[in-house]
Amino acid sequence: MIEIRNLNFSYKKTPVFNNINLMFPEGGIYGLLGENGVGKTTLLKIICGLQRPLSGTCTVDGCTSHDRLPEMLQRIVFLPDEVTLPDGATPQQYVNELAPFYPKFSQGAFLHLMQELEVEPDRKFKEMSFGQQKKSLIAASLSLGTDYILLDEPTNGLDIPSKSQFRSILSKIADEGKTIIISTHQVKDVENLIDPIVILSHNAVLLDASVQKITEMLYFEYGGEKRDDALYSEMLPGGYMNVVANQTGEESQLNIEALFNAVLRNKNTIKELFK
Repeated sequence: MIEIRNLNFSYKKTPVFNNINLMFPEGGIYGLLGENGVGKTTLLKIICGLQRPLSGTCTVDGCTSHDRLPEMLQRIVFLPDEVTLPDGATPQQYVNELAPFYPKFSQGAFLHLMQELEVEPDRKFKEMSFGQQKKSLIAASLSLGTDYILLDEPTNGLDIPSKSQFRSILSKIADEGKTIIISTHQVKDVENLIDPIVILSHNAVLLDASVQKITEMLYFEYGGEKRDDALYSEMLPGGYMNVVANQTGEESQLNIEALFNAVLRNKNTIKELFK
């Protein structure tokens, strides 16, 4: 389990997190959402120990993250949005360098993932497109056999078929009990994949809830007219998409983009609903 308690962090005089608390129990695909600059990437770096909080704690199965103990590091992988790749190296050579640090690395899993993502393991990175490089790094990261997988904007650079392949692969891995945290602003790419959902704002956690909890508290209405009591409304072909407080207990289909906008525009109301 990943536990964040009373955590504060800032870059020099720019505050990022102010006394935030979060828990990521084992298993599941967590969506970490927020506008650019709110600290999504920073939070992932804190979890894997690359950034040290000013105060408060972040632990992974009881290990303090910033201590970066080997027993923790071999159980967690962080794939940043941008990676500087070795000049002239191939994906196979890249993963060979990583493998000794991860006891559960599987060469078979790596080759299977590369095949599923349609990338050649022995082709040099410099001969690949950005999307192919990204898929190679995803395959390498997921083959290391870690219990915790932190992905920062993993669908950047992927075409539509590759995004579908990515979702399918992550669903299978999640079924194995892995804990996956995806930081993204491209919510449509992972809409039917992430659960629970965490939405960050400057200095704060605005929402931390399962999809079931969200649809219990909020109703997503398609069609009809714009509602005066809507937390968020958007004109669509044939009517409106309204997000309102669910006062009748009706079931509805979550729309993550609409949820995101509703949360950002009604921070205090959302906090009251979900506290």
